[in-house]
Amino acid sequence: MFKHLLCSGLALLSLSSFAQNEKGMQIALEQKARNSGWNSSYSEFKMVLQSKTGDKSTREMRLKTLEVDNDGDKSLIVFDRPNDVKGTVFLNHSHINDADEQWLYLPALKRTKTIASRNKSGPFVGSEFSFEDLASFEVGKYQFTYLGEDTIADRKVYKVEQVPVDKFSGYKKRIAWIDSQRYIPLKIEFFDRKGSALKTLTMTDYQLYLDKYWRSHHMLMDNHQTGKSTTLITEKFEFNIDLRVQDFANRRLHKVR
Repeated sequence: MFKHLLCSGLALLSLSSFAQNEKGMQIALEQKARNSGWNSSYSEFKMVLQSKTGDKSTREMRLKTLEVDNDGDKSLIVFDRPNDVKGTVFLNHSHINDADEQWLYLPALKRTKTIASRNKSGPFVGSEFSFEDLASFEVGKYQFTYLGEDTIADRKVYKVEQVPVDKFSGYKKRIAWIDSQRYIPLKIEFFDRKGSALKTLTMTDYQLYLDKYWRSHHMLMDNHQTGKSTTLITEKFEFNIDLRVQDFANRRLHKVR
């Protein structure tokens, strides 16, 4: 009798876990589907770095992004100010299943550096965002588990655990709070490889474009282990600009202006 009850309990637990994984995957697929079809975009934004003591420094950047059929997005970030980072260019080729490809052009050295997979957990140009954080969200990069419902700013959200499948990921897991109506992330908690709380990304000031696509104009990344933070503030955003795949070639980074 005990053995039968034990087996029945394990079977129910397995079914419950399967249902949680299935719902987590469904939420991720809906999130990706609602953010597809925008083609290309351009934005201008400020990056505000704040130290543990409250000191701040600001950088100004431009971002171009191209949606690629049957693959991850391609993105290009150009630093305009201040002078010590002016001309620095970051290029990202996201992929659905394979490892992302990333390059950083350093004008002072006049050379392009390839960001190796095992180094993508490192800080992006001194910020609290890692190189890994800058890749596009792709369903194939994670295993999902639905954790339940919650509320953020009076909005109902789905709480979903996202476990990276990349062995070189800097995170053991992420926990995302996804708006249940708009399917956009309002908050993401990041846990380091030891499972300790590392960072929290809070996304606010969402604005609607083309009557379909939501974009956060204020993104705050708090690092709980260092006491530092980085804020990304979007000042200009537009879709459907003239971009081609050739504009995202790593061999041309030294010519980007």
